[in-house]
Amino acid sequence: MVLRRTSTAAVCVAAALVLAACGRSGNDASSTPTASVASGKVTGTITLWAQGAEGEKLPTLLKGFEKENPGVKVKVTAIPWADAHSKYQTAIAGGTTPDIAQMGTTWMPDFESAFQAVPSGIDTGDMFAGSKATNVVKGATLGVPWYVDTRVVYYRTDLAKKAGYATAPKTFAEFKAMTKALQTKAGAKWGASLVPSGTDSFQSALPFAWSAGASLMNSDGTKWTLDTPQMTAGLKYYQSFFKDGIADPNLSTTPGGREAAFVKGSAPVLIDGPYEIGALNTAGGAGFDKKFSVMTIPKDQSATSFVGGANLVVFKKSAHSAAAWKLVQYLSKASTQADWYKTTGDLPAVQSAWEDPSLTADPKLAVFKEQLNDTKSPPANTAWTQVSAAADSQLEKIVKGTDPATALKELQSSADSIGTGD
Repeated sequence: MVLRRTSTAAVCVAAALVLAACGRSGNDASSTPTASVASGKVTGTITLWAQGAEGEKLPTLLKGFEKENPGVKVKVTAIPWADAHSKYQTAIAGGTTPDIAQMGTTWMPDFESAFQAVPSGIDTGDMFAGSKATNVVKGATLGVPWYVDTRVVYYRTDLAKKAGYATAPKTFAEFKAMTKALQTKAGAKWGASLVPSGTDSFQSALPFAWSAGASLMNSDGTKWTLDTPQMTAGLKYYQSFFKDGIADPNLSTTPGGREAAFVKGSAPVLIDGPYEIGALNTAGGAGFDKKFSVMTIPKDQSATSFVGGANLVVFKKSAHSAAAWKLVQYLSKASTQADWYKTTGDLPAVQSAWEDPSLTADPKLAVFKEQLNDTKSPPANTAWTQVSAAADSQLEKIVKGTDPATALKELQSSADSIGTGD
């Protein structure tokens, strides 16, 4: 799943609406013969579908690939995120898929039977482990990370200093103490903006659950583990911000509302992805970038955040398979990913691309790179959409005061009824 604000909600809503009707062919992709990467220059027309801004800006980036391969043309079709899931579903059913597609990380299990396994010629050794994990379904690697997103903590450094914090807090206890001090010593109405309810609210709380040692499933992915002591501890910590009046239980979802509160100083802490840097700079105006910084998720057992972004997949029905993988190989180069960041702001999945001056120039991005070394994602099964929706409902109850252990016991029962989708 892509974490950026422009796509996350649309992705989840679309998935929820059509997932129940999304059929599988029953073919395990792990049994599919591995494709190959063209060894020389390629020719012909490669079709590629991509969502949102990526679909709009890709043609410019791909001129480099077309220059390296004079006989090739890449035809890009831009698809709105809100329509993409159903469009892929229809294309797979009708046998009209493109050669390559940009695939939201949580969609991988929905369409896994339509993807080719990644050939050995695609080198992912320098990519973030958490992002690579989103491409593995039923033991088969079916895609390649394209760009990555993760969530970190944004905080007003000027107000934190007033509250007695010259450096970023590191632990659960220190983080909560700082957010409270932002109220009592720096005059903030709310110490932090945390999501209390709604679509993907449970997902927003997951970094605290993971950092407390929780897992969504057992190690072999055969059972949900949602009512463990670790999950309870993580959500009890999350709940405490609302119980202690640090976070607003009626947080407004009005677009731009959190940014405005952050700039005003009424809620000087929020958790979000890299796109928030630009949004806050725009909302705050000239010089505001000096008034805030970012930190990794505070540590308990770990300091684990959510990883998202998008993957690149090649469909089994591709008529130009070897050439398609050649393009994926090109898009996986560190230099190409650095150029893509300059074009879109999408963070590279290739770690060496982060050495490019365009990324090293902003110290805030170094925190994102650090966080990307400790990330997790939802399990790669088709049941997650339903389980996540049930979890959203339980999180709302927890925020309103229900004992986390009680709510999670109910969630566990729901998840067991839903199953694992396999």
